[in-house]
Amino acid sequence: MTIIARSRRLSAVLLLPLALLTPGIAQSVAPSPVAETPPVIVVTGRGLADAPGDRAYDIVTIERDRIQSSASNRLETVLADVAGLQQFRRSDSRSANPTSQGISLRGIGGNASSRALLLFDGVPQADPFGGWVAFPAYATGRLGRIRVTRGGGSGYQGPGALAGTVELESASPGQLTPFQAGIAYGSRDSVDAQASAALVRDGGFAVVSGAYTRGDGFTPTVAGSRGAVDRPAPYEQASGAVRTVIAVDATTELQLNASAFTDTRDRGSDFTANRSEGADASLRLVGRGRWGYSLLGYLQTRAFASSFGSINAARSTTTQSLDQYNTPATGLGARFELLPPLGEAITLRLGADIRDVSGKTQELFFFAGGNPTRRREAGGSSTTSGLFADGSLVAGDVTFSLGGRIDRWTIDQGYLSERPLAGGLPVTDLRSADREGTETTGRAGIAYRPVDAVTFRVAGYRGWRLPTLNELYRPFRVGNDTTAANALLSPERLTGVEGGVTLRPRRGSASPRPISTTG
Repeated sequence: MTIIARSRRLSAVLLLPLALLTPGIAQSVAPSPVAETPPVIVVTGRGLADAPGDRAYDIVTIERDRIQSSASNRLETVLADVAGLQQFRRSDSRSANPTSQGISLRGIGGNASSRALLLFDGVPQADPFGGWVAFPAYATGRLGRIRVTRGGGSGYQGPGALAGTVELESASPGQLTPFQAGIAYGSRDSVDAQASAALVRDGGFAVVSGAYTRGDGFTPTVAGSRGAVDRPAPYEQASGAVRTVIAVDATTELQLNASAFTDTRDRGSDFTANRSEGADASLRLVGRGRWGYSLLGYLQTRAFASSFGSINAARSTTTQSLDQYNTPATGLGARFELLPPLGEAITLRLGADIRDVSGKTQELFFFAGGNPTRRREAGGSSTTSGLFADGSLVAGDVTFSLGGRIDRWTIDQGYLSERPLAGGLPVTDLRSADREGTETTGRAGIAYRPVDAVTFRVAGYRGWRLPTLNELYRPFRVGNDTTAANALLSPERLTGVEGGVTLRPRRGSASPRPISTTG
């Protein structure tokens, strides 16, 4: 939805209908010119319009009404509407370890590092170090639409969409109210509150929003297996955001976003507390004139800390096994898109993007007598820069889509260091060689819509993702299983072909949402 602000000016036209006659001469007075009406200013707060060729792909759209009706007020619960979308763990973000919150699509196996690309107003959202998703950062009251594309080859949306793309969009002016607030209280002393205030004016709007939730939590271990160490897992989470959209002129708008979150959880036993926090800022200039364009720049900061405990077989005692006391990470990027005017039947998007991430983990481990004996530090950085083109052609009932991108990636400054706290020579001191490479990916599809309610489609795609810094450089242990870091991991790639039919019941029928079937 959009908000339209019109500025009108009253103009007066004076006519003199009487001719001033003199012998043989007729004199008339011409009317005064009508003042020009100022151009209409349309402010949406969104990016460039959806491409017509998107109908060739399996896309699920979740509108604001559905987002607002979620009883849990949690993004991961809303995303459960999308068949095939999965997290690494089934628990939501009140009890799961944050590092297990990766998302994937198409049944390509959930893992801690997301295999789907998550965007919020065009900005990548995965943790720069580990690739997991900080779900408590996204209060559902801020969201206006969620768009999920099942299948890789993301094209203009950016690299990293191995199995698909999840696009979050902020609420538009027509979806906002001057003030909205809600608070709920429930069992286990739980509180869930959200509030927002919006100021909508001609040529722009501003929104301030916040969310807070806490609870004593439930006991994660089933009753039959509990021991003395088991207890409820409390949580406390908060987020806030400020968003301003300003009309630069009749076809151009400037969007400024800033947000922050904090998330503290416990997994139901001693030495299992964890904490996440972060802040984002982005600036986007969108032009919707004859030449459409979008220019985006963003900055992300993240920090994570977690402790781990070892529980004996009788579940009567817990001893600390790891203290991951700090994991700072930073993401910095930009993207430019251009839509040349090629007529109503052809749509073309050209552009370039770049994303640089860096981070490290700092840990105390190898505990003896309740005290750590070693310190580990591991991390590095990576950069991905790409060029892309994505085109659509509408020919009657048939729509063709073709897009591709070429990405250049680098992985550098990787290291793993493990040293005794008592001093002495390092146990491990590895410096990884810098690497670089090129990936070419794309997608193609055809959609045939004989009637408005039915669309047949077939598509093929190739997607990829770069290993996270966590996968490259950080070893870890779960129970008796130890996973070594592998600094030589190559990019993960996926190729797929699919076909399906989308049925859209008429407005007012029992099911207002599209039904999509894919084979």
